[in-house]
Amino acid sequence: MYSDISKRSTPSIPEIGSFTVNKVLRDTYRLLSATLFFSAVVASASIAMSLPAPGILLTLAGYFGLLFLTYKLRNSGWGLVSVFALTGFMGYTLGPVIGHYLGLANGPQLVATTMGVTAVTFVGLSWYARSAGAVNTANWGSFLMIGILTAFGMGLAAIFFQLPALSLAVSAVFVLLMSGLIMFETQNIVRGGETNYILATVTLFVSIYNLFTSLLHIFGFLGGEE
Repeated sequence: MYSDISKRSTPSIPEIGSFTVNKVLRDTYRLLSATLFFSAVVASASIAMSLPAPGILLTLAGYFGLLFLTYKLRNSGWGLVSVFALTGFMGYTLGPVIGHYLGLANGPQLVATTMGVTAVTFVGLSWYARSAGAVNTANWGSFLMIGILTAFGMGLAAIFFQLPALSLAVSAVFVLLMSGLIMFETQNIVRGGETNYILATVTLFVSIYNLFTSLLHIFGFLGGEE
């Protein structure tokens, strides 16, 4: 999904028409809302049934497999099915993580706080990215792509070699990268660089997902829960 970030164009709104841009933005937010709700339901069910974490290998295979499928089906009705399959799977993987934190002494407050901060951050960044005085993110594509791939690799190293300090640092980096990606993708939609609302939804959903899990890790550490 992120491999083509640096290649996306960002033409001005008049080139494709404001009606088209507004439609893509509306459709993206509608689908994003639906997938967030669906993912939350799946995560809640995963917690309620105490389902085990799928493991790093199955998680990566499921995520990248469904991501590739969504990309291939992005221009058909089946693309919507694959989007919900992807976000539902991500909700399932999130369930055990949230369940772990809920089991801690201050867990419910920690999870609620993280949800609130994630929501405020997304709304704030989306609003700012669409404002007249916002920083132009058109040239951020290559930086974000390299940063995400690097942080992803460091995150895997932290898991396999059990390096808590590195894992915490990766979470902090991901907070910054996902914040930048939210702004980049929002402006990309507004400028007409992204005209497929399915792909736009996936990018924003993954950004929110990673932002939430990274903040949860950081807040858990700061609160002395880890």
